[in-house]
Amino acid sequence: MKIYNCKIISVSIILLFFSKFISGQTGETAPNDSAIIQQKDVVDIFQELLSRELRKDSMSMKDNGPFFSLIPVVGYSLHTGLTGVIATSTTFYSDNERKKNSRILINGNYSVYNQYWFTVISNIFFEKLKLHLTGDTRYYKFPTITYGLGPKSTFSNPLHIDYSYLRFYQVAFREIASNLFVGMGYNLDLHWNIEADSVPGTDLDQFMRYQKGNQSISSGISLNIQYDNRKNSVNPQKGIYANIQVRPKLTFLGSNKNWQSLLIDIRRYLKLPVSSNNILAFWSYNVITLSGTPPYLDLPSIGWDNYSTTGRGYAPGRYTGRNLIYFESEYRFSLTGNGLLGGVIFGNAQSIPNSISDNIRPIIPGAGFGLRIKINKYSGTNLAIDYGFGIRGSHGFFFNMGEVF
Repeated sequence: MKIYNCKIISVSIILLFFSKFISGQTGETAPNDSAIIQQKDVVDIFQELLSRELRKDSMSMKDNGPFFSLIPVVGYSLHTGLTGVIATSTTFYSDNERKKNSRILINGNYSVYNQYWFTVISNIFFEKLKLHLTGDTRYYKFPTITYGLGPKSTFSNPLHIDYSYLRFYQVAFREIASNLFVGMGYNLDLHWNIEADSVPGTDLDQFMRYQKGNQSISSGISLNIQYDNRKNSVNPQKGIYANIQVRPKLTFLGSNKNWQSLLIDIRRYLKLPVSSNNILAFWSYNVITLSGTPPYLDLPSIGWDNYSTTGRGYAPGRYTGRNLIYFESEYRFSLTGNGLLGGVIFGNAQSIPNSISDNIRPIIPGAGFGLRIKINKYSGTNLAIDYGFGIRGSHGFFFNMGEVF
């Protein structure tokens, strides 16, 4: 146990201090109005093509918003097939000091596999009240496949499952020092109408060991501490984000059983070179089952973080286990001088150890590249189109409104 915990802490310390060594800047400097207007986004291109004014560039970064972005996307991934997405992003500032921007993401999705899901992700700052509210609400109707537990699962023996899912996560934070917040929240994971293949096999045996009956309820509080000195969470230019969350699930709050998990999420952003707009970003995301036995569909799994962005190169749920250790790095660079197009290259590594005393090996790698298209230059919102690939022939396209992390 000590060895494992030291490795998690070491990853986080290296992430923070190595990046500090490269760049001593920790905050963000907002671009001035003239720099923003010189940039171009999709709206500017449409204005030029249509020879008509769709908005006035008398807008300035002194405006508090809201800055609204909407885009329909047709995508493809391994677990959903061809998928239609309506993605919206709304950002705004809660007061004239404009220290941090707030963000609400609303997405609707439908796939050719008759999967549909709806998500609302919120990150809202009330600076005068020193309050910070985060939320993750989603509904899924989701026939899909899972591959069993651990790092050695293969495509050859998948388990077909179908379920409905409601997630409701809400946290209220209070700022206790500059950029440092403590908070308490409520987490609900409700799965019902769960159906799985009736043919016995290794994957079904694993599934039935964790899943009892055709529904599961995980209900409990969350205890949180967070540090965030980023100015723009949609497209961070520099800064540090760290969130530690203890999540006990409790029967007296409606949970089927008592169990407890720990989330450690750390991110670091810096300009490289310092004089450019190119960003080198690091992300460490770890979910540890501290005690008890979670239902199968609540186990830590690739692609089931708040923004469903871990594990590019793999289908969500491709790797599942009692614990998840994850690290990713990405380099973001401009392709055009006006900011309309950008590119990224990324690499990630993950491990699914059985217990917190296990060695983190084997490591499951992923990598890829992507295109960024500026949707709204005032909020910095990009459409992210990535192609990722992993081991055992895993690959696919991945779409996101805003940066992946």
